[in-house]
Amino acid sequence: MKITLKDGSVKEFESAMTAADITKEISMGLYRNACCCRIDGEVKDLRTLVDGDCSFEVLTFDDEDGKRTFNHTASHVMAQAVKRLYPDAKLTIGPAIEDGFYYDFDVEKSFSPEDLEKIEGEMKKIVKENYEITRFELPADEAIALMESKGEPYKIELIKEHADKGENISFYEQGEFTELCAGPHLMSMKVIKAFKLIQCTGAYWRGDSKNKMLCRVYGIAYPKKDMLDEYLEKLEEAKKRDHRKIGRELELFMTDELVGKGMPMFLPKGYTLWRILENYIRDKEIASGYQHVLTPCVGTVGLYKTSGHWDHYKDNMFPAMEVEEETYVLRPMNCPHHMRIYANQPHSYRNLPIRIGEIAHDFRFEASGTLKGIERGRHFCQNDAHLFVTPEQIKEEFAKVVDLIFETYKDFGITDYRLVLSLRDPEDKEKYHDDDEMWNTAEDALRDVLDSIGLDYTEEIGEAAFYGPKLDVNVKPAVGAEYTLSTCQLDFCLPAKFNLTYIDKDNTPRTPVVLHRAILGSLDRFMAYLIEETMGAFPTWLAPVQVKLLPIADRHLDYLYEVMAKLEEKGVRCEIDDRSEKIGFKIRAAQLEKVPYMLLAGDKDIEAGTVSVRSRKGGDEGATTADEFIARILEEIENKTK
Repeated sequence: MKITLKDGSVKEFESAMTAADITKEISMGLYRNACCCRIDGEVKDLRTLVDGDCSFEVLTFDDEDGKRTFNHTASHVMAQAVKRLYPDAKLTIGPAIEDGFYYDFDVEKSFSPEDLEKIEGEMKKIVKENYEITRFELPADEAIALMESKGEPYKIELIKEHADKGENISFYEQGEFTELCAGPHLMSMKVIKAFKLIQCTGAYWRGDSKNKMLCRVYGIAYPKKDMLDEYLEKLEEAKKRDHRKIGRELELFMTDELVGKGMPMFLPKGYTLWRILENYIRDKEIASGYQHVLTPCVGTVGLYKTSGHWDHYKDNMFPAMEVEEETYVLRPMNCPHHMRIYANQPHSYRNLPIRIGEIAHDFRFEASGTLKGIERGRHFCQNDAHLFVTPEQIKEEFAKVVDLIFETYKDFGITDYRLVLSLRDPEDKEKYHDDDEMWNTAEDALRDVLDSIGLDYTEEIGEAAFYGPKLDVNVKPAVGAEYTLSTCQLDFCLPAKFNLTYIDKDNTPRTPVVLHRAILGSLDRFMAYLIEETMGAFPTWLAPVQVKLLPIADRHLDYLYEVMAKLEEKGVRCEIDDRSEKIGFKIRAAQLEKVPYMLLAGDKDIEAGTVSVRSRKGGDEGATTADEFIARILEEIENKTK
């Protein structure tokens, strides 16, 4: 058989061999680092028998699929340790995730930090014991009998789902521990040199709140200790930057169980920041020819059936509400509303493009385990807009959207990002609107536009919206994985579904093309990004409080109130600390609030008609007149320089 390797070279073998043996023939060093392999494009276990010509690639921890196999094996080690220490624990699932792995256990009470330390200790013993990891298969009835003998009801439920398909059920065994699993897994657990159990949370079985709450344990694992140490350092940095922690400390927003999970409320300082963002992007859009509208936060089910969201997105919607024989839902997005606004009057090609914008309140039923402060909630506000264009206008309007994104990122100092062309997976007929011709037209059009305006981008399959391909701008934050802030989507689908038309030059009705775009994405997530990037030390133009005025003694208050009035007259956001505390206390309090500037005044300042300036970055900057300081800070705010 001929085995074609990743570099294009071909190795010939006289008989069938396992993937592991083929890897050894290629290189023993490679075998020692191998986690799994890819055979004809499919990720496989190294135990897989190769018996014919194929392409063959060895995957290590440096490959995403290799890392996933490594972490999945680590999750089995953790599950084995839990069963040793807590024999009554019931096993459910333990997948690899982007940063490590987790396993869900049905236990009487959630594990404490002390429990996690015990489990870690037992995992170390298991790794040292280095059991051979073996794979075997059983018919469904025998697989059920095996799990019944072990008292694993969740595994039985999973097996029964496959029983009608006539498939054999695969298991992996290491020592006394047997686990229902499709694999792949490492050949040996001894390569799992370093691991750490990070936290324990609650999670419903299968993400359904009607099911039992399970105990989810998160962990990370690495082949080298220094890799684990590096990750733990990043984890500590992430904790310091966590927008939820900083948001509480700076009194920006809050959550309340009585109000509801995933429903954050913005406090005065947080809402001040919100309004700055809202006004900033609205002003830029108005200058670019956008018309802003206001639409309701609900719509009929019929609206979303017409758009296709009901078929493709209803699992992410809140349950429908029956009102006077009509059925409404909280809207997950507002593009159907904007389609109806366009349809409200006839249009000519002379009217296009029409750019409809809205700061729109939307609601999505996110699983409770995925909620994260204002970064991911059940209520959020999108900086949304829909551009109705002719096919000939796609390139120019798309380029303008990209320019607007880049201008915005420059103002906010965002430099670490990449462009992603998100395409559909043509094999997934359920996720995407089923119209191959439409998809081919839309994807080719968007690719041509990106190439023609000279953008560097990567393509990712399966990340498109259900109605069309899109350009995503993924930012890389100071810590953690990248995520999408801005997006622009090309849509030939929804305009046709809503029967939208314009009269073309030849007096013929034609269907417009729609660009869905969000520059700041959701204001909530954008604010979370800013909080974590700046650690709450916002540049002066964004700071909720730009200047804090600090009297050295009570007798200096009246003078500083006069200075404050001058600042407020020029639109500078300021506060005065009139507490009867020592000046050192007030300075430390302002530093903790991360205010860009402090203005102090004592007897000498009043006599000289000055204020003493302290800045967040420069410390004590000496005395200046109030007018000189106001001119300086206004220039800084105007130019967005700090």
